Amino acid sequence: MDDLLRISFHALDSSRSAYQLITFKPDLFDVFTVSGTKVQCSVLSKAVCSVLRMPITNIDYLSVQLSDVNASKDQWALQCFNGIKKTYWITCNVDSDIQQLSLDRRRYPSNFVVRPPDLNRLLANFQSSPQEITIIATECNSDPSNAASEFGGKAVEFRSYIDPTKENDSLLHTQLWIDPAEEFAQYVHNGNPVDVTFAAFLAFCEGCEVDIHLYFEKVGKPILTAPKFGIDEGASSNFDASLVLATMLTSQLYEGSAARSGSSSDGSQVSEESILESGDGHSFSQRRQINWVDANEDEDDHNEDGDEICV
Repeated sequence: MDDLLRISFHALDSSRSAYQLITFKPDLFDVFTVSGTKVQCSVLSKAVCSVLRMPITNIDYLSVQLSDVNASKDQWALQCFNGIKKTYWITCNVDSDIQQLSLDRRRYPSNFVVRPPDLNRLLANFQSSPQEITIIATECNSDPSNAASEFGGKAVEFRSYIDPTKENDSLLHTQLWIDPAEEFAQYVHNGNPVDVTFAAFLAFCEGCEVDIHLYFEKVGKPILTAPKFGIDEGASSNFDASLVLATMLTSQLYEGSAARSGSSSDGSQVSEESILESGDGHSFSQRRQINWVDANEDEDDHNEDGDEICV
């Protein structure tokens, strides 16, 4: 089978701080037909979610059809086990502004691998609706007698983000210290402590039964999550996915309320703003936004009405 034959779903939120790419191979589907070398369209994710809100246990199969490359709507049909068929027409956006990221996971200095049930269990210690969560990574200390090993080998900390602009912040703040040897299948970090703060997402899909690989660098740099396939699983898997989240530009390591102190991996001070560079070389100041490379080389505009899914 041609490795280039696939269907990819690109999802981008309206604030351009989160991006997801899911790719399926044709053998995942009962029927997979493409007329032409490349067909693409863009729809609002909230419209797709309204179609898929029916419990999956009630659905026999789902079919998606785009009648023409220039069609104004695509068809989503749900065939239910009780014999009912529901058909929806979703309006396509005029410009299918498909974005792609220039991220090389091999260049990330820090990463860990965790099973989805274990990560769900760890994050269950936090409130159900935190705005941001911080991960602090330090080197594992093999010598328990070392004075720096005050947390008993727990080299990773998860904590709820403390907003320094809120003087009367009455929310419950949670700190969780983790021993990577006990909770993670893999943990890589060398050098000074680093931290990343990103919008919290406290639920993960366990249906694929694949470990989660999370890559990160330091404040202001996006984090990347992807499935961690085994040695023989990657070639036989019929899907791949990646989720990229922008991070805050302020470091929890320098806050007076921080339980630990340290410096960034390059020893520099972290400022309130950071200059990012777009794919066309233009620099701009942004609180939290991902560095994009436009696959179509169009203007770097985005939809203000809601999140997008591009196929």
